[in-house]
Amino acid sequence: MSKIRYVLKKELKETFRDKKSLAMMLVIPIMIPIILIFMSYIFDTTVDKDVNSYNKIGFSYSLSSAEKEMTKSMNIDIIDGNSEELDKKLDNGEIYAYITKDGNKYKIVSNQSENSTYANALANSYLESYKNYLASNYLVEHEINPNDVINVIEINSEVKESENFMSKYIISYAFLFIIMAITVSATYPATDATAGEKERGTLETLLTFPIKSKDIIIGKYLSVSLSSIITGVLSLALTDVTLMFLPTMFKTYENMELGFNTNMILLSILIIVAFSMFISGLTIAIASKSKTFKEAQSSLTPLNFISFFPGMIAYFANVSSSTVLAMIPFLNYSLIFTDVANNKVNVLQISIMLISTIVLTSIILYVIIKQYKSEKVLFSNK
Repeated sequence: MSKIRYVLKKELKETFRDKKSLAMMLVIPIMIPIILIFMSYIFDTTVDKDVNSYNKIGFSYSLSSAEKEMTKSMNIDIIDGNSEELDKKLDNGEIYAYITKDGNKYKIVSNQSENSTYANALANSYLESYKNYLASNYLVEHEINPNDVINVIEINSEVKESENFMSKYIISYAFLFIIMAITVSATYPATDATAGEKERGTLETLLTFPIKSKDIIIGKYLSVSLSSIITGVLSLALTDVTLMFLPTMFKTYENMELGFNTNMILLSILIIVAFSMFISGLTIAIASKSKTFKEAQSSLTPLNFISFFPGMIAYFANVSSSTVLAMIPFLNYSLIFTDVANNKVNVLQISIMLISTIVLTSIILYVIIKQYKSEKVLFSNK
């Protein structure tokens, strides 16, 4: 244990003295609140879009006084012109949609821009209102009460209180960003502790000491794991604070509580520790096979995406957690966190996740220790 502590102390000193390692560990978590605020701003502007930003709609025919009153009440900015003129204006962004008329047939023309999509919906709403207006007038002319025909059925809607989609989205993505931050944080110290030492020649000096390769690996592994856990916990703390303030900043989350409760925080830390253990072993295993620091960084770059995408795909595919998926690396951490965020705690799945992490990490460490006993692997750059 004293030899492991010696290696651990040495690696931690190098990590905390190195500006790049500290940047990975401390600066990257600060990016998470910025990303969450930016995403929330996008949500807010999309959901609460001002009608004046997409209300320029062209009409290729003359409007009656009733139609003009209706467009005015719907805040539609009328742009006159023939089809050719309106088509050019649509392409140039001067209008976002236009309506043509052939007898009693109306056609809405728009493109695939964001404002045009909203304008298309506004134009549809206008034509539906105008159609009801014409139908009401027709029925009145024939001495029929419009309410007996148009309002023959009464429609009411009730929105039950449930989890807001946007809140679920932002919380799930917040954890995926935490996972990515941990992965990035583990990459640099793992590279420096393996390929970096090979390149500098300090690994040979370390091996001259009366320390077993097992103690060296465990010491390095604990150092990388500790720095990853620090990054993860810091990211979680900053994420929690950001989530608590988002409802006061954006209408999308109005009257909602996004912050984590005590149980969520504790279970999230448990998931972060488990992932940090796994990813630290994996980064050391990959980096230790590289000859140079640059080669190790190139080899580890895909790992940043691999850590992020399984959880993202699972979220969009609406994949639910299960005992089988709790054993699958990367995917299990995201799925279990999603359950925890929804106040669903499955002790069996969490236990399986922890056991699978310990087993996989042990196998990875065993492989690395064998590598460090091979001179071919250690000094392949010679």
